[in-house]
Amino acid sequence: MNNIANGQNEKNSAAAATKEIKKFLFISWESLSGDLAWQIKKEGHEVKVYVKNEDDKDVYDGFLEKIPDWKSSVDWADVIVFDDVGFGKEADELRKKGKLIVGGSAYTDKLEEDREFGQSEMKRVGMLTLPHWDFSDYDAGIKFIEENPGRYVYKPSGFVPSDYKGILFLGKDEDGKDIHEILRSNKDVLKKKIKQFQLQKFAAGVEIAVGAFFNGNDFIYPINVNFEHKKLFPGDIGPFTGEMGTLMYWSGPNTIFRTTLEKMREDVKKSGYVGYIDINCIANARGIYPLEYTCRFGYPTISVQAEGVISDW
Repeated sequence: MNNIANGQNEKNSAAAATKEIKKFLFISWESLSGDLAWQIKKEGHEVKVYVKNEDDKDVYDGFLEKIPDWKSSVDWADVIVFDDVGFGKEADELRKKGKLIVGGSAYTDKLEEDREFGQSEMKRVGMLTLPHWDFSDYDAGIKFIEENPGRYVYKPSGFVPSDYKGILFLGKDEDGKDIHEILRSNKDVLKKKIKQFQLQKFAAGVEIAVGAFFNGNDFIYPINVNFEHKKLFPGDIGPFTGEMGTLMYWSGPNTIFRTTLEKMREDVKKSGYVGYIDINCIANARGIYPLEYTCRFGYPTISVQAEGVISDW
């Protein structure tokens, strides 16, 4: 067994010796992409990481080299990775200068952060969308439910901290009284962090997402189909959380891809975006309804993918 292990180590060393070493700069708000950065480091490349939030700067200490200012390392890097939305403007500017960028563009940031814009783009390219209403005033949202009784889903819109991104209130009452009560009772707390929100008409069905890497010109196949589990407890019970785990598989282009994500090819290409993009949907007997964009790595989606993809990252 030792001989086998030694032989494998020699094989890996030989492969590393012939591989062209690249320099990767990861830029993050909250140190979300450390698993991917560490994987690339293990594959023999040089990696530096910048984390903006003070509370997250110690994550991955001892594993990755941290830097205090990412802009000073731009010229050093062969590849720059933005692991979250909010860096689109910087990514666009760096692409214009000829840098190789993964993640981020002003257009794709807006798709994810501005739910109203994202839904309008879905509708424009021919996706089947659910009725929705956008608000920046909680009293106006509360009044809307009073005047238009119905079952709704509450979703944050705009740029919000990650600990608030997972907030989602799924109404159970057909007259909307439960969402009405949640907003009325919690508006003072919610509006401190969530300045904009969307009320979307509820649709029963299976929550399913389709995603793929985009290379600047087209989607890279196979695509990824995944199912997020957001309830706190097994058996799909309990309150909603940001994420409790994800199941996924890879597929050739299929119906859910062709009716949703594929329709965005030309607009994503026009924006210059390179990276992973995903659309979360509700599917039922009446159709596939896209809900929201994720124009970045998903977490833990990228970590799960890293276990399934055997080629170098």
